[in-house]
Amino acid sequence: MASVSSSPCSPQAVLFLPLLFQPQPLPRCRLPRLPLPPLGLSAGARRGGGLLIPLTLPSPRAADGNDGRAVAKEEEVGEDSEEEERGAYDGARETEGAGASRGSGRFAADYVSLGIREPVYEVIEVKSNGRVSTKKISRRQLLKSSGLRLRDTRSVDPSLWLMNSMPSLLVREQAILLNLGSLRAIAMHERVLIFNYNSPGGKAFLELLLPRLNPRNINGGPAMPFQLEVVEAALLSRIQRLERRLMHVEPRVATLLEVLPNRLTGDVLEQLRLSKQSLVELGSRAGDLKQMLIDLLEDPHEIRRICIMGRNCTLDKLSDDVECSVPLEKHIAEEEEEEIEMLLENYLQRCESCHGQAERLLDSAREMEDSIAVNLSSRRLEVSRVELLLQVGTFCVAVGALIAGIFGMNLTSYLETNSWAFWATTGGIAVGAVAGFFLMYRYLKARKIL
Repeated sequence: MASVSSSPCSPQAVLFLPLLFQPQPLPRCRLPRLPLPPLGLSAGARRGGGLLIPLTLPSPRAADGNDGRAVAKEEEVGEDSEEEERGAYDGARETEGAGASRGSGRFAADYVSLGIREPVYEVIEVKSNGRVSTKKISRRQLLKSSGLRLRDTRSVDPSLWLMNSMPSLLVREQAILLNLGSLRAIAMHERVLIFNYNSPGGKAFLELLLPRLNPRNINGGPAMPFQLEVVEAALLSRIQRLERRLMHVEPRVATLLEVLPNRLTGDVLEQLRLSKQSLVELGSRAGDLKQMLIDLLEDPHEIRRICIMGRNCTLDKLSDDVECSVPLEKHIAEEEEEEIEMLLENYLQRCESCHGQAERLLDSAREMEDSIAVNLSSRRLEVSRVELLLQVGTFCVAVGALIAGIFGMNLTSYLETNSWAFWATTGGIAVGAVAGFFLMYRYLKARKIL
């Protein structure tokens, strides 16, 4: 009995033939070209004792023709079948992609259905005309209106104030992100959004910004661009807060420095500790703001990005020069660049002055602490000397008490019958104690212990 291991319509027909029978003829068919199977015995052949004989079947149409045209036609049919297979594969891939997109849409819908709320910020919006309004804006709307990326909002997100305590001024294409202490704001071309507007930094910023936007306060001079007004008001409010804290701490520290050398009490030392803590915090904040201004001044690219904000200008990637479609705008941008540098230099000097004064007061407080430590050490040394003298005197008296205890025993010594024995013994104990004390004192003096 013959067993066929592959379809009869394959280009290679592998027949399993028992040794006792002859192979049967195969039907003619039009076949695609497939790779040759390896020669050898199959598992059934090894079990049944048959042979695995590869037979190559001639193409029926090629056998009928004599000029080779049937072979060419067969190859064309094979190519058509391959193209149909590729078209079917591409259609399957398109169907799979459409299914994936529908799946992603279902995933997004499932994400929304989970009840995860998008963060919503309550901000104060101040426009360039001075109009103030309170509004609630979601994170998606904020990113869409300001052209920011999600990672850019980390510096101004009120929920991340513990992680973003360092002052920063980030310049983007359409917005400037301000993080100056408790002030978190996003300044754009025609408006500014203020987070945590009830904080001390937000209130001080609004008090300085709103009068600048009033046309009556311009006094006929040229007005600065809105984003520069926002940046200047933010820096000014921050530095003024630092200067007010310095003016509050400085008199108190000066008073403590005058009182402390002669008056060491717990209340005075506690006031010195609190003043020193305030100076450390003030110096740290002023130093961070100073470093931010220095970094900004050393990066002219950021300053030029502030100048071209809201204008039809770009920066050359190679030379970093300002290129504008209107020559007048380029001239205005260059003038604003100089104004921004002068503005930053001015506030840098004020910040350095505040930081330097805080450091000087802190050094004075630390020197006073060192003086107090030396004074307390000298007092502890005096106490230790007195304790040592008392211990020496106690030792000498203890020797006399030992002699008195010996005579207090109820044993007969034949001295109790003499009237002079009591006075002689008492005088000897007293003289011996005093002599022992002076001898110990001279020894301690010679060893420089006292």
